[in-house]
Amino acid sequence: MQYRRLGRSGLQLSQLSLGSWVTYHNQVNASAAREMLAAAMDAGINFFDNAEAYAGGKSEEVMGKAIKALKWPRLNYIVSTKFFWGLAGEGADVNRRNTLNRKYLTQAIDGSLARMGLDFIDLVYCHRPDPHTPIEETVWAMSDMIQRGKALYWGTSEWSADEVRSAWDIAERHHLHKPVVEQPQYHLLHRKRVEEEYARLYEDIGLGLTTWSPLASGQLTGKYLDGIPKGSRGARKDMGFLTQRLNDAGRNAAIRQLATVAADLGCSLTQLALAWATHNPRVSSVITGASKMAQLTHNLGALEVVPKLTPEVLSRIDGMCAPLIT
Repeated sequence: MQYRRLGRSGLQLSQLSLGSWVTYHNQVNASAAREMLAAAMDAGINFFDNAEAYAGGKSEEVMGKAIKALKWPRLNYIVSTKFFWGLAGEGADVNRRNTLNRKYLTQAIDGSLARMGLDFIDLVYCHRPDPHTPIEETVWAMSDMIQRGKALYWGTSEWSADEVRSAWDIAERHHLHKPVVEQPQYHLLHRKRVEEEYARLYEDIGLGLTTWSPLASGQLTGKYLDGIPKGSRGARKDMGFLTQRLNDAGRNAAIRQLATVAADLGCSLTQLALAWATHNPRVSSVITGASKMAQLTHNLGALEVVPKLTPEVLSRIDGMCAPLIT
């Protein structure tokens, strides 16, 4: 396992990390989470990603219980969470849903700390941009969160380059804590935001990246090539928005081609996709997911594939993906 600085901060993250979207509470209880967190830590993973909205707050509770049971020294691990959507069951209160206003953010961090049983969160994200709240208000609220010791670093998720730069400029102008990281989707077929839109931000403001969906919601594992299997993520009712993409003939044809590259390298499609994502030096950490120990172990095998991604192999991969890249 290698470790990379989070942008220009001094925080170092493992190149692969472990997330909890979809899995925690829905597929993974506190006992299973404890087992997988322990195995991840033994393999060198030190960063564990979460969000307030995952499983309506239950994901944070599962992770918090698992971490408490493991009794890790607080210095040894990094935990994140994200704010924007609020929690199910909060009613129609417009100040607690789909917002990044000061009121919501000030209270949201307290809820996450309580659910995770922590005194502070290492890394907090604004989970989506909020077009209805001035960015300046959000920047002040996030900086105040850090100033009060409830978080150590903050960043954004799925913000445009202009929005990230605007937030950074406001913080710079007012001597506030700046955003140090963006968490975008990034995989073999979805690259342009990371590789093109954000290109100037890496040098200009020192932006770090913790990327999500390296397997394109499971499509890059190859398990959807012959339809959507029962019991898979794609078959879940709350994942219906993935159906069209998972059944896309063009994408699946490219994935069949990518399988030949994986075979030549002696690895699985999953490991190839993860290795490709972490091969980008701009990516501080690639967030992986697992509902079973076997999946976690298999994902970690991607580290052995990274050195095999020669310029020739990468060029071959690009040729297969080029017509479909977004």
